[in-house]
Amino acid sequence: MSFNSDEVNYLVYRYLQESGFSHSAFTFGIESHIVSSNINGSLVPPAALLNIIQKGLQYTEAEISIGEDGSERIIESLSLIDAVMPDIIQQRQQQLQNMHNNNANTGSGANATTNNVSAVSNKQQHATNASASSANSLTTCANSTPITTVMPPSIKTDVEMSAVVTQPTAPTITTSAITTQQQQQQQQQQTAISTPAIVSSNVTTTSNAITTSANTTNAIEELDGIEIPASRATILKGHESEVFICAWNPTSDFLASGSGDSTARIWNLNNESNTCTQQLILRHCIQKGGTEVPSNKDVTSLDWNSEGTLLATGSYDGYARIWTTEGRLASTLGQHKGPIFALKWNKKGNYILSAGVDKTTIIWDASTGQCTQQFAFHTAPALDVDWQTNTSFASCSTDQCIHVCKLGCDKPIKTFMGHTNEVNAIKWDPSGQYLASCSDDMTLKIWSMNKDECLHDLQAHQKEIYTIKWSPAGGSANPNINLILASASFDSSVRLWDIERGQSLYTLTKHQEPVYSVAFSPDGKYLASGSFDKCVHIWSTYTGQLIHSYKGTGGIFEVCWNSRGDKVGASASDGSVSIFNFID
Repeated sequence: MSFNSDEVNYLVYRYLQESGFSHSAFTFGIESHIVSSNINGSLVPPAALLNIIQKGLQYTEAEISIGEDGSERIIESLSLIDAVMPDIIQQRQQQLQNMHNNNANTGSGANATTNNVSAVSNKQQHATNASASSANSLTTCANSTPITTVMPPSIKTDVEMSAVVTQPTAPTITTSAITTQQQQQQQQQQTAISTPAIVSSNVTTTSNAITTSANTTNAIEELDGIEIPASRATILKGHESEVFICAWNPTSDFLASGSGDSTARIWNLNNESNTCTQQLILRHCIQKGGTEVPSNKDVTSLDWNSEGTLLATGSYDGYARIWTTEGRLASTLGQHKGPIFALKWNKKGNYILSAGVDKTTIIWDASTGQCTQQFAFHTAPALDVDWQTNTSFASCSTDQCIHVCKLGCDKPIKTFMGHTNEVNAIKWDPSGQYLASCSDDMTLKIWSMNKDECLHDLQAHQKEIYTIKWSPAGGSANPNINLILASASFDSSVRLWDIERGQSLYTLTKHQEPVYSVAFSPDGKYLASGSFDKCVHIWSTYTGQLIHSYKGTGGIFEVCWNSRGDKVGASASDGSVSIFNFID
């Protein structure tokens, strides 16, 4: 066995990413030069670091259990910290040796040894079976979804099809054959390179029954009767790694998704029967030696223009790209010097705004793909951006600052300071009057261009606040409230806020793990929330009551509504994209 520092760094980076420490992952990735490594992240299975640590722990336990005479004895499970402390290891070995000597003196040693050898053998067999099961499971998933292919010549060179495969759920600590999985995925990737561009994949419907555990039984009993039925739930399979983001086309039922497998996909869900879903695969490539090769970097962000004719994507490879709805690459935008964390179209559709680890934000001309203006005012990576008008925008950063900038101006027109930790997300309200921000300092703040200090400093969450969303214009379900803001936190809760009064309306607490995403329905009557507990919940914004629940197969990174408000999409850590029809 051999390994190098790049491999160790990548596994740590993936662990941080899968655990929800996205900003720490980005920072660690930059400092350890993950971007310049040659590791193909799409081949690394979820929870890889935990898997290899668990195997090392089992090896250490087995090493302790083997006596000097070759006999094997059962030991109590080691903690991870115990396993790396030589004094503890020596102490356990001595205790077992003493026990063995005592058993030998009393004449029971032979039987004890026989039983313990049997126990260890069963343990080893169990590990072997688990490894085989893991490999077979990948094979079954890859072959369980029949596909038919069509390849229009006009998009053959720009989009490719990849093998249909689902990843094991992450992060779970299980013993699995990592090498076998990598070989299987490599075979699938090789198949993908030579396969045509458009895939019509049979999709899977499932009842997604929520399982019970000791600490969630009461919560699940309350969900009884509100689960999404099998006839309304659909799972789209195809991505080969985590699906971080998804977004509906504003004019039709095309769903875009972006993944760690270095692809974005456009799923055609206009077929009302939902028995067959066509997908376009937008493979993100870079120029190397005069030829195009897969970038092997995460697709971190995507956004449709207001007319629904173009899709913009941002990638960890440092490039933004513009695609047509047919999957053709229209432009590649390459001014950033490092990963892109966020990008947005303006309402007019003539500019794209992006934010990157290089501490800059850029306005791009969508028609030419050229950089119109680059803003270098942050002193640390820029994490999010949002347009206020067609030419002005706000940006936030790990430097704890928020800048409001305008096209043509060589310095910020406003700077908001007050957060005491990284600012994760910013959003202008539909009128462009109020700017909301959320931070790792566990606060929400509301800002106005007319004041230097925040209008409201909302402190209720107990952990980092990951994202925020405003209710749509004129879409508040409560006639007494004009503006509602939703916040999602790592404390497993979602909160709805009356911004004009600066008060919390409801605390939504059915989730069991960090909440990564919230989204209002187009009419503002409902809020969808997605968590790493694999659940999507639908809430009434008028009463704060949970009205529908859906359990997926992986931790939920993103939820979104289609333009009619009758479908909800969710992207997950296991590579799946889930859709269900919402019927009031």
